[in-house]
Amino acid sequence: MNIYDFAPIRALINGAYWVVTALSELLAPLAGGASAALAVILLTVLVRTLLIPVGRSQVKAGITRERIAPKLQEIQKKYRKNPELLQRKTMELYAAEKASPFAGCLPVLFQMPVLMGVYGLFILPEIGGEPNELLSRTFLGIPLGTGFLGQITAGEVTWTSALVFLAIIVIIAVVAQFSRRLLTPPTPPQQARPEPQPGMPAMPDLSGMMRVMSFMPFMTAVIAAFVPLAAALYLMTTTAWTLVERLVLRRVMGATPIPKA
Repeated sequence: MNIYDFAPIRALINGAYWVVTALSELLAPLAGGASAALAVILLTVLVRTLLIPVGRSQVKAGITRERIAPKLQEIQKKYRKNPELLQRKTMELYAAEKASPFAGCLPVLFQMPVLMGVYGLFILPEIGGEPNELLSRTFLGIPLGTGFLGQITAGEVTWTSALVFLAIIVIIAVVAQFSRRLLTPPTPPQQARPEPQPGMPAMPDLSGMMRVMSFMPFMTAVIAAFVPLAAALYLMTTTAWTLVERLVLRRVMGATPIPKA
């Protein structure tokens, strides 16, 4: 089943298409031919603004993990020779702190349909049974529906399009590096994870997932080379927004600065 045929996702796309079209027409007298590209950026900002409560939940979960990390390491060191007691003490710590190792995962799942719906706006050739006119609009002479690698394959790449796409990719990569330096805590020494005891849940090991997640912004830079220009602008804007949002929320919520690795 095509996810974009799912009624709620289709409704999100139709709504986003109406908003970006209205914004483009509103901006046309000021931005001229760049109005559609600017409308894409503004739509992305609008969506990310609406998702600030989701970002706050993720930041709160991250702060909680940072706060209890020293206690977890102490427990692992103290009870490493007693797997059953280690597991019980770990779960007791999470309960005492009113925390969960999976905190922050649900907000991510909640925002995915919204972001997928908005992203679909930039890749679907038709919306509501009509041609997606957004993809035929241009930015600096580059069609918003054309991707960088697609232009290279077709032999249509120009100096302007190469510079625009490379600028977007570099911006995403630079933001990704700042995100890793400013938002990713140092990885603690790997500890042996005990086997679950009968009748007790297994202790989740999220270290591998956290390492993979820290590299996701760099994957976004790679993806930007494959997707249409409209989607690349969306990825650039949402990546930059995420970094600024996390830094601001951490400061507002009184988080301790993350030490440099």
